[in-house]
Amino acid sequence: MIRSRRSEITWALILVAPFVAAYLVLFIWPTIQMVLLSFTDAPLIGPGNWIGLDNYFEMFDDRRFKTAVVNTGYFVLLTVIPNTLVGLLIAIGVNRLKGWQQSLVLALFFLPYILPVSVVYLMWNWMFDTQFGIMQGPLTMIFGKPTHVFRTTWLFMPAVALVTIWWTCGFNILLFLAGLRSISPEIYEAASLDNAGRFKQFFRITWPLIWPVTALVLTIQLILQLKIFDQVYLFVQGGRADPSMVLVQYIYNQAFQKSEGGYAATISVALFVIIITVSVLQYTALRARGAK
Repeated sequence: MIRSRRSEITWALILVAPFVAAYLVLFIWPTIQMVLLSFTDAPLIGPGNWIGLDNYFEMFDDRRFKTAVVNTGYFVLLTVIPNTLVGLLIAIGVNRLKGWQQSLVLALFFLPYILPVSVVYLMWNWMFDTQFGIMQGPLTMIFGKPTHVFRTTWLFMPAVALVTIWWTCGFNILLFLAGLRSISPEIYEAASLDNAGRFKQFFRITWPLIWPVTALVLTIQLILQLKIFDQVYLFVQGGRADPSMVLVQYIYNQAFQKSEGGYAATISVALFVIIITVSVLQYTALRARGAK
């Protein structure tokens, strides 16, 4: 028994070792180096002098950093919950289909998710073009004239959020569809015998049973949208970056455009702490709500 137990532990360590080594080399070690770099005035490439907490004091007094935090939080509000709700509603509709119809509709909704961000940018930039964009018809009816949404400060974030939801909701649909398929049809049959309507079935059966999937989707979306960069960077081309600056874009600006590696590392540490803290708090709250 003892030899068998030792053999199992040995084989477990052998199988886990490659992952642990890769995790240490590709995540833990770079994270430690990033934290150490945040205490220096190093450029993007090359060593720097140790300056202690000066970068952190500068960051808290930095107006552009505060703007980036506010913009990132605003984008999270515009995308995380709406994207989750859109994915859930579409998944419920797709789940009612059968056979090739379900496969076709699911493929159509999932297709945007596999597109590269450059293609998504070109598509929506054309659609919002002030001269020939098909989206200018509704915008002209609302504002009375063609409107360049990606050059209008207050419209920029909602427009990018709309593009992001269209682009990424396919993954949420797959997760919700897997959760819906795990619910036994017998539960709904029993509810129907008790004269429970569709709305009552949803709030009493579907919603509680897929709550773990909902918590997972919300957490994934929160992490992804806190790291928003590609869409904002592409759509802001030719316009002022400051009013629409997000955290990852500010890190890119400090590191690759101003060659301030130490200060960029400081902002990266702040973003890392924000993501870990907010994600853990949200997931804990969602799990606690689901356990009630």
